[in-house]
Amino acid sequence: MKKNKKIKVLIFIPIFFFIIYIFSNFFIGDKKFNSLKSLLSFEQKQFIKKYFFPYKFIDEQNQKIMNQSLYNMELEFKRKSSDIKILKDNALTDGYYLKRLKLYGGFYAGIATSPPGTGYLDFNDNVLFVLSSRGVLAYSKNIDKENNLRQIKNNINEFINLKQFIKNRWFSIKDIFVSDKKIFVSYTEEIEENCWNTSVIYGDINYEKINFTKLFSPKKCVHSYKNIDNEFNATQSGGRIIQLNKDNILLSIGDYRSRHLAQDRQSVNGKIIKINIIDGKYEIVSMGHRNPQGLYFDKKNYFVLETEHGPRDGDEINLIEVNNISNNEPLNYGWPIASYGEHYCKKRGDCPKNIYTKYPLYKSHSKYNFIEPLKSFVPAIGISEIVKIADNKYALSSLKGKSIYFFELNDKKKIINLKKIEISERIRDLKFNNNKLYLFLENTASIGIIDLNKD
Repeated sequence: MKKNKKIKVLIFIPIFFFIIYIFSNFFIGDKKFNSLKSLLSFEQKQFIKKYFFPYKFIDEQNQKIMNQSLYNMELEFKRKSSDIKILKDNALTDGYYLKRLKLYGGFYAGIATSPPGTGYLDFNDNVLFVLSSRGVLAYSKNIDKENNLRQIKNNINEFINLKQFIKNRWFSIKDIFVSDKKIFVSYTEEIEENCWNTSVIYGDINYEKINFTKLFSPKKCVHSYKNIDNEFNATQSGGRIIQLNKDNILLSIGDYRSRHLAQDRQSVNGKIIKINIIDGKYEIVSMGHRNPQGLYFDKKNYFVLETEHGPRDGDEINLIEVNNISNNEPLNYGWPIASYGEHYCKKRGDCPKNIYTKYPLYKSHSKYNFIEPLKSFVPAIGISEIVKIADNKYALSSLKGKSIYFFELNDKKKIINLKKIEISERIRDLKFNNNKLYLFLENTASIGIIDLNKD
């Protein structure tokens, strides 16, 4: 009898440890078990973490506390209306002279990376505006000579604030656009509890205080854990703003990892939309986009250049012919049916069985009646903003690639003379003014300046 008990114990011990191993990997992060995890609700996973793996739960709470501390620092800096000090640091890269102006104060929270911070740039009558991802807004009338950016009081945090920031760093401000005495700001709006989409507020330019009001807010939102594919990512929110004409702006909106919405004409997600700034009404300009990060309207050639993040690889530059836009038939760029990238799960080996049935990512757009990209970057560069620097000459920036790319369009609207210039920092935003490129450098929370008159 004792012998049988001993055998049972010897059998039980390895089984016990195997179960512990499976559960540990299952709930603590081994990506092989992602498809099994997807069977549980958000609340169930939180319950298991809290009571069966408390150290993991504590770890997550500590991270939230650290994030809250950073956001509090930025919001407190904003409250004090302090000037933002600049450290001027020069660097040379690939024959181009990069002047780096490091910002001290106000930029503490990155939206996709650890600190120091994320920011966005725009110009109005040669005045440079800088906006942090948490609502610190400042300006400089001569960034080359001044030692401070002067802060502008504002009410942005009436629309997005600490309540949203502490949920995840990707809930943030997405862009700033200044034109015709008005300033526009896009952000991830929590339309319902844990349900998000990309919205726009605007106000009149004032160098002391700006009161923003809401211009555009989608009626539908993407829930962070109650959604069709049980996937959510608010870095895929788009948010880029440009002007189309006197009465209309264009706004890019990402799919928030709800891929099916990009082909749903009842949804604004995965779209470029035209918003009337008088009444806030919108129309879909183009669809089939994943995460549009850059927009430029070339008035002379009457087309829009759009950049977007692909999945794993497949970043794109797309050309949107304005004359071909129809209210009844938006231009379609194919996501998630066509892409030169792949689903992230393919490399990990944990794809849900039906993902390529639902979202096949065909390696041709035109074969399936979609518009081909001007260029697809494989491997991906983390493409960001795009600007025009001369007749048929353009520049675009990258996050992952940490570089500027110069290129031209020939008479057939094909990309030629693509040239990469290493910057060695993630470039969140890019603007062109007085023959200089202005970059927001995310690794050091700096403004970079490249004078294109280098010769």
